[in-house]
Amino acid sequence: MGVSTYEFELTSGIAPARFFKALVLDSDNVFPKVHPQSYKKIDIVSGDGGPGTVKKAHLGHGGIQVNRIDVLDTHNLEFSYSVIEGEVLGGVLDKITYRVKIVEGAHGGSVLKATATYFAKGDLEINRDQALQGKEKYSALFKAVEAHLLEHPHLYN
Repeated sequence: MGVSTYEFELTSGIAPARFFKALVLDSDNVFPKVHPQSYKKIDIVSGDGGPGTVKKAHLGHGGIQVNRIDVLDTHNLEFSYSVIEGEVLGGVLDKITYRVKIVEGAHGGSVLKATATYFAKGDLEINRDQALQGKEKYSALFKAVEAHLLEHPHLYN
C-alpha cells in the first residue's frame, strides 16, 4: 500500500474554540448552509458523534461520501476523520485521513494545521498536484465557515 502525506496551514481571525465548534462540532449543520455547492446534507449513519461515528455526506453534485471520525478532542481542539467511501477515492485509494488541529494565531485568531494522508491501493503514490486539489477544496470550505462566523458574531461563543 502506498502512503502519501501532505501538510498545510490556514489562518483566520476567528478564535480557535469558536472556529472548532463551527468547523468540527456543528459541521453537519454548518457545511450545507455555508457551502451548499459541496454539501446538501450530512447524516449520522452510526455512532454518537464521537470517535467511531460514521457519517454520510450528500454532496452538491449528487454524489455520496462516507466519513468515519477517528479522533475528537474538544480540549485540545483536535479532530481526525477518514474518508472511507466515495468518488474522491477514485477507485485507487483505500481511504484519505485528515488530521486537524486548531491553535491560537495572531491577534486572537487561529491557525488550522492539517495533515492529509492518502492510503493508495497497491504502490500508487498521490502526487503534489492531486494533494493541492484536496487542499483547495478544504480551503474553500474553511473560508466559507469563516465568512459565516464573521457575519454572525453571536454564533458559537
